[in-house]
Amino acid sequence: MTTGPIAAASPWFVRQPSTEHSARIFCFPFSGAGASAFSAWPAEIDDIEVCPVQFPGRENRLGHPHYGTYENLAAELADTLKPFLDRPFAFFGHCAGALPAFETVVRLDDLGLPGPHHLFVSGQPAPHDASHDRMLTMTESELRAEVETFVRDRGIDPRPDMIDMGLSVLLRDHAAARAYRRAEPVAVRCSITVLHWRDDPDVSLDLLQGWRRYSDAVDFQAVDGGHHDFAGAPDALLRSLTRWR
Repeated sequence: MTTGPIAAASPWFVRQPSTEHSARIFCFPFSGAGASAFSAWPAEIDDIEVCPVQFPGRENRLGHPHYGTYENLAAELADTLKPFLDRPFAFFGHCAGALPAFETVVRLDDLGLPGPHHLFVSGQPAPHDASHDRMLTMTESELRAEVETFVRDRGIDPRPDMIDMGLSVLLRDHAAARAYRRAEPVAVRCSITVLHWRDDPDVSLDLLQGWRRYSDAVDFQAVDGGHHDFAGAPDALLRSLTRWR
């Protein structure tokens, strides 16, 4: 088997996908975050290569124009993914990252390109229920406090310059989230697993039920932990991410 990257380096990946694995899972970060949200994840899970996606306008792509809308993001990413659709793949999207993940599935289908075998959505209501996110109603000062808490909870000193940068990314991401509208469900051809975090105070299992309308094959799995515990790559989550193979 040929090893190494299969295409020229792309800014969409901090670690370029290779040909060394039998399958891939592309990972979409939540609002305000980048590919580093998956820095604690292994590089592979049972020969499934983990490929965190780096959205423009953050981290090492801070100088790149923000994507603007989830539809724009999906269109750009679908084109970027073309060289990497040569083997089975899945999408994982956490929180608001599940929405551009879903839109990318739709975009690939519209283009007649291979779609994912499976879509994992974590802690995020279905597209037609996306406006339920409590953070979309917060003021800028409330969001700043949220960013500070998030950084502090990860053992990092929340320096003002770091918080300013994180808040600026979050505000642009939230503008995209507020602009997102999909009034009616659109069924996709892949199966969907909806992950519910048992200790998530904001996203209940009932609030996730709308995903049933997006595929003929939808299953629900409860995972121990809170809303952002996905970042620690708990074993139960990693086991779930291999079941589509």
